[in-house]
Amino acid sequence: MMKFDVLSRFTGKVLFTAEIETDSTVRTVQLGLAVKWALTNGANLSGARLSGADLSGADLSDADLSGARLIGADLSDADLSGARLRDARLIGADLSGANLSGA
Repeated sequence: MMKFDVLSRFTGKVLFTAEIETDSTVRTVQLGLAVKWALTNGANLSGARLSGADLSGADLSDADLSGARLIGADLSDADLSGARLRDARLIGADLSGANLSGA
C-alpha cells in the first residue's frame, strides 16, 4: 500500500491523499488508481491536476470533474455519463469509446 497525493491544478496544494496498491512506478498509472480510489471514497476531484492519468475503462459516471486538468488523459472506454466537466481541460485526451451522455 502506498500513499499518492492528488494536487489542485490551480494552487498545487494537495486535494487528497489516496491509498493505492500497485507495483507500478509509472506516475500515470498511479494517478489513475488514485482517481479510482477517490471515486470509491468520496474525495472531491473538481479542480484536480489529472493530466496524463490512465482512466481507460473507468466508471466516472456522475463524477465532479469540473475544472479538472485532464490534458492527455486516457479516458478511452470510460463511463462519463452524467459527469460534470464544466471548465475541464481535455486537450489531447483520448475519449475514444467513452460514454459522454449527459456529461
